[in-house]
Amino acid sequence: MAQIEILMDAAALNAFLKRAFPLTTDAAIAEVIQIEPGKARLVLPYNERTLRPGGVISGPTLMSVADTAVYALILGHIGEQPMAVTTSLTMHFLRPAKPGPLTADVRLLKLGRRIATADVHLHTEGPDKPCAHAVVAYALPAQ
Repeated sequence: MAQIEILMDAAALNAFLKRAFPLTTDAAIAEVIQIEPGKARLVLPYNERTLRPGGVISGPTLMSVADTAVYALILGHIGEQPMAVTTSLTMHFLRPAKPGPLTADVRLLKLGRRIATADVHLHTEGPDKPCAHAVVAYALPAQ
């Protein structure tokens, strides 16, 4: 992948996400911890409201964090473009997500003029024990 520039750092992305989703509490939205060309890391703090019966983090929570992670990664590369929208999200649940902070490691696969695609690995027990994997595509606004 050719070297690409980061247009929004972690602080700018976190501020944007808070503005874009004002009704979402800080505990319900993943925080951008790190962003660099082609990859990012987000963490959703542990909250027992994310648990499903059986005491594991729910599928909708995992999907939301995967989607947020890709949104943040893409905006980090294209700038504040609120109308970048999800076009597809394929999720594979690999093992139960034990309670704890949920980390999303996201990697840009392709950043085109109209579509961006990224790969997300989610884990609560460390990167060697992923609980889910997603591939997410976004439609980019015309420039």
